Amino acid sequence: MFASYGLIVHLLVIIAIYGILSLSLNLVLGVTGLFSIAHAAFYGVGAYTSALLTMRGIPWVVAMPAGMVLAGIVAYIIGIPTVRLVGDYLAVVTLGLGEIARAVFRNWISVTRGPMGLPGIPSASIFGFTFGTAEQYLVLAAICLLVVYVICQRLLSSPFGRVLKAIREDQRATLALGKNVDRFKMWSFVIGAAMAGLAGSLFAHYIGFIDPSSFVMWLTFFLFLIIVLGGLGNNLGTVLATVVFVAAREGLRFVGLPDWINPAALQQFVFGMLLVVMTLFKPEGLIPARKVTYRRYRQRVEG
Repeated sequence: MFASYGLIVHLLVIIAIYGILSLSLNLVLGVTGLFSIAHAAFYGVGAYTSALLTMRGIPWVVAMPAGMVLAGIVAYIIGIPTVRLVGDYLAVVTLGLGEIARAVFRNWISVTRGPMGLPGIPSASIFGFTFGTAEQYLVLAAICLLVVYVICQRLLSSPFGRVLKAIREDQRATLALGKNVDRFKMWSFVIGAAMAGLAGSLFAHYIGFIDPSSFVMWLTFFLFLIIVLGGLGNNLGTVLATVVFVAAREGLRFVGLPDWINPAALQQFVFGMLLVVMTLFKPEGLIPARKVTYRRYRQRVEG
């Protein structure tokens, strides 16, 4: 009974962390249409920055924002040569940059300890209160998820969000309307990276150990699957898809599979096939974003 209770709490914490990570990528890909594959790198930057600072005595309330800021700065530096690229070109470039970031995590041994990882990461604490239990950490992660969700929703309903969606639908038309497309894309890229840095900080201080294998390219593909199934640009669908797929992914570890079946390989196969099927047959997702037609817009104005 207690093992089941502990497993449920653990799953909820992981779901909250992945929910933040999925919402951040949904802002970049689902709302703005930037096909970036470097999102796991920003996740790792936030995790390593927060972990290294707290291991040197800096409070988590300072280390966590520092991880978000550094992830945003890295995204800005990456965005300078890449933000003007579109489609496959952006995907290829960000793929290479994501692998470079993981190579830095693996080879900068004097700082990151390389493949040996960083053990003994302190628990998150705020003004002397330490989130030492899984239940306490669940409250912290849930609050962070709620804040990120509200921010993403406010961004979507703001003029800034409407420009981002216009860029996704027709970048040339948005440019013809006098909008600085590159600046809006850069802001979306940086904000999404900062949110991914927050998720990385929460992950590092919850697990207590990180290494380069936690920030592989497969993680970004898993997030793609979540936001595609949830509906591109739909924050609620993204959160719901995160609940379903993280529970399924973590649950496979506790299912009695035959010895000749590798659970990790099975996860990759199942989720990869789901991504292909959904992309071919239901690209708008299970809960597609509501589109404003001319008739609906006219009713809204007249009302």
